[in-house]
Amino acid sequence: MDILLIIIVILSTPIILSGIRIAKEYRRAVVFRLGRYHSTRGPGLYYMIPLIETANMIDIRTNTVAIEQQEAITKDSVTVKINAVLWYRVADPENAIVRVADYQQAVYQIAQTSLRNIIGQHNLDEVLKERDKINDTLEEIVDRVTAGWGVKVEMVEMRDVEIPESMQRAMAREAEAVRERRARIIKAEAELEASQKLAEAARQIAANPTSLELRRMQMISEIGTENNTTTIVMMPSEFVNMARSFSEALSHQTSHTQKSSTLQ
Repeated sequence: MDILLIIIVILSTPIILSGIRIAKEYRRAVVFRLGRYHSTRGPGLYYMIPLIETANMIDIRTNTVAIEQQEAITKDSVTVKINAVLWYRVADPENAIVRVADYQQAVYQIAQTSLRNIIGQHNLDEVLKERDKINDTLEEIVDRVTAGWGVKVEMVEMRDVEIPESMQRAMAREAEAVRERRARIIKAEAELEASQKLAEAARQIAANPTSLELRRMQMISEIGTENNTTTIVMMPSEFVNMARSFSEALSHQTSHTQKSSTLQ
């Protein structure tokens, strides 16, 4: 009897010890007892009843999935090619095993489908200019679907948007036209401001004739500093008459002086 007990102990010891398991910090064991879900165990040391319990290991770290390039049609009927990156993690190991056959493939497929659908709801300009908004919407859609599978979507980011070459040329022409229009508007505004300043200066000069003469003399001075061979100066009639009168008076005085000298 003792020998039989010893034999039983010897044979059962490896079986009993085989139930000892160790799960790393980032792994969880989803345990099934006789085919039914029983518990989620780990991290660290845990025990499984041999031949009665089985386990599926789940990695709860954040996973990165590159969504291959998708061809989609925008709301304004432009064909674009887009790829994206998805970050997710398993928040509920039980649902990730029980409710979906392959949660990784399921998350990838729903991200692909949602990406094409959301591009079809936006115009090309919105896809190019509002990426952050589209990323947030896409993340919300995918996360709402995968929540029932125990998967939490942390972030979705569109990486590249490829548009047809003909559309690229059209956009380049449009951007050039916008820049040209902006330049013309700036030039027109500058000319308007300059005309307003000139009109104000003209009103001030008209109110004070002395300012007009000072401005005329300033112009003459500016012209004199340049390397001009001929300079034509337009003098006011008042200046000419005054100079003529002065010259006649000076000539008359000189003639009278000469006569006085002769008489003496």
